[in-house]
Amino acid sequence: MRELFDEVVGQSPLDPQEAARRSARTPQRKRFYAKADVIEADGGFAVTLDGRPIRTPSGRIVTAPARAIAAAISAEWEAQPETIDPLTMPMTRFANSVVEAVVDRAELVAEDIAKYFNSDLLFYRAGHPEGLVAREAEHWDPVLFWAADELGAHFILAQGIVHVRQPAAAIAAARAALPDDPWSIAALHVVTTLTGSAMLALALLHGVRDHDEVWAAAHVDEDWNASQWGEDEEAAERRAARLVDFRAAAEIIRVMNQNQRGAA
Repeated sequence: MRELFDEVVGQSPLDPQEAARRSARTPQRKRFYAKADVIEADGGFAVTLDGRPIRTPSGRIVTAPARAIAAAISAEWEAQPETIDPLTMPMTRFANSVVEAVVDRAELVAEDIAKYFNSDLLFYRAGHPEGLVAREAEHWDPVLFWAADELGAHFILAQGIVHVRQPAAAIAAARAALPDDPWSIAALHVVTTLTGSAMLALALLHGVRDHDEVWAAAHVDEDWNASQWGEDEEAAERRAARLVDFRAAAEIIRVMNQNQRGAA
């Protein structure tokens, strides 16, 4: 079981696209278990395969902080047919990576997210055509207005790609709005890397935008080009693959927010 689990989930959530590429190159294995289930464990809920808890490559039991997360992982294993397909198991990959690589270094992952506040996607705007300018403003301005009004983070916008130095106070204010629990910060990192925007990730975390709105906002320029010149089939396939990991991360954020509200 360990070899298969390493292949399925032995990649970091810090680069979900690379994890998917490696999983695609991995020879698929036969399903070796009859039933996946969820049990209570120290610190949360564990997933078992025929009664044996799944573990990370280093031997740690994969323990989720919420039953809903463990149930989603279990469902991925339960849904596997005769041959196991790692690409259909984003929650499992994510959970392994959090337990293996993020639990002991959540602060470092948060700092990696914070680097995006220096050059976030939302700060760099098109100067033309008017239709694209309007779409960017429609999708991006509300997030930046919220950051300014609610977080006190006032960022500078620019046209084109020439780097603009952002105020230290704005970066610090946005950084302070990041969570500190490993599962939320790891999910936020996945959203940030897949969208190119820590501001959109923050908007999702704080309920300013839902996951569909965040995904659309992250692809304003891409969708505009597709509407003008037609959709590129290979690009569409890559986007669909990224969406799988994005949805898994968004679900983690939703569940963790729900848990925190319940504990308050």
